Amino acid sequence: MRKDRIIGKRISVLGMARTGLACAKLLKKTGADVFVSELKSKELLTSEISQLKKWNIDFETGGHTSRAIRDKDFLVVSPGIPPKIPILSQAEDLGVPILSEIEVAFWLTDAKIIGITGSNGKSTTVSLVGEILKEDEREFQVGGNIGIPFSSLVEKISSDGFLVLELSSFQLERIEEFQPYVSSILNITPDHLDRHPDLKSYMEAKLRILENQTEKDFAVLNADDPNSLKLSSYGKSRKVFFTTQREVEEGTFVKDGKLVLRWNGKEQEIIKTCQISIKGPHNLSNASAACTICGILGVAPQSMQSALRGFKGLEHRLEQVATISGVSFINDSKATNVESVWYALQSVTPPIILIGGGKDKGGDFSKLRELVQKNVKALILIGEAKETIKRALGDLVPCFFSDSLEEAVRQSFRKASLNDTVLLSPGCASFDMFKDYQHRGNVFKSGVKELARRHGATVNP
Repeated sequence: MRKDRIIGKRISVLGMARTGLACAKLLKKTGADVFVSELKSKELLTSEISQLKKWNIDFETGGHTSRAIRDKDFLVVSPGIPPKIPILSQAEDLGVPILSEIEVAFWLTDAKIIGITGSNGKSTTVSLVGEILKEDEREFQVGGNIGIPFSSLVEKISSDGFLVLELSSFQLERIEEFQPYVSSILNITPDHLDRHPDLKSYMEAKLRILENQTEKDFAVLNADDPNSLKLSSYGKSRKVFFTTQREVEEGTFVKDGKLVLRWNGKEQEIIKTCQISIKGPHNLSNASAACTICGILGVAPQSMQSALRGFKGLEHRLEQVATISGVSFINDSKATNVESVWYALQSVTPPIILIGGGKDKGGDFSKLRELVQKNVKALILIGEAKETIKRALGDLVPCFFSDSLEEAVRQSFRKASLNDTVLLSPGCASFDMFKDYQHRGNVFKSGVKELARRHGATVNP
């Protein structure tokens, strides 16, 4: 641990959401003089302000002023803070170090870090690794970008445990020494191009997960993803691969309809692929990645098998909500980029009425044309990106606009027939209309529940 870097230091935390609050509390408890700065007005932050006052932490709301950088030893930025805002430029001009929350939390734990990043599949893979470790009766905590801040976990785990972290490119931008024992880059496809100028800079942000690893550490890479393979020669860590399309010398792959782990000179069958509860080609890849990571940690194949049989997936990720008059409703609100929609369109039963749209992240929706033509019956579009999606796909199938997600649910049901699937898979961020993707998914589920009530149907628990 490096508490000496925090005790007695004057530290600002930018952002008063979940991550910022957790980090501020951890820094205060460790002995820092903490100041929190937030853009939102105090009227929107009643709960957060109450917590900061309880901890005797000074703060400002309604904008980032010079108080956030004056006489500060360093700044900690929450992942939602844009990298080019004026206060950060001013801090850089003054030579005030700017660090990510995961960097600072890393200083305060001796547990082994399992860091998982990628464009798609992070939350599922992180959760699945946690389920496997649970089956194997290991000490662990799951957190990071999945919604549980790293800062809130460091005091809950011993040096013998594993911290399984979902890491976004935003979180990796401001690290210096952060060093996972096992890192994994699941895949790299164009995403967040509204924040990163191009795919190259996005890849470079992901690549940072490897830069501090040593020869004693491991990097788990996707042998089926060309962009991930480009990283296999980078850094000092030992590279191990997962795949669903070929065999690998070390790692996990599919052979004769079974998921197989080859590690330390042994080849062990884990499970028949048809027995894995979470379906779809992307989830088979996620399962392969999770088993490779857990194989490195010495987890028994029986624990992997048990977890893969029992894990039902995450809320808001291809979540079966209800069947109403023979029409299935599936909530895939976590599909915030085009690649996620591409996988979703292969994972649910057609004909599909696809509800898409939201805040555009610069994705290329034309990549969906073949699957839309093959599997989609109609498009119901919402949000800022609806015109963009219509231009890319509207010549293939009927295309309709809705002013709200609630109306999109009702509209999709009116256009559906027996055995159709209504799929919310937006391919966009949620922030034009919702607080986050969970809020969007919950609004969708509320709309479906209201339909179910009217038609006497049962909603899945």
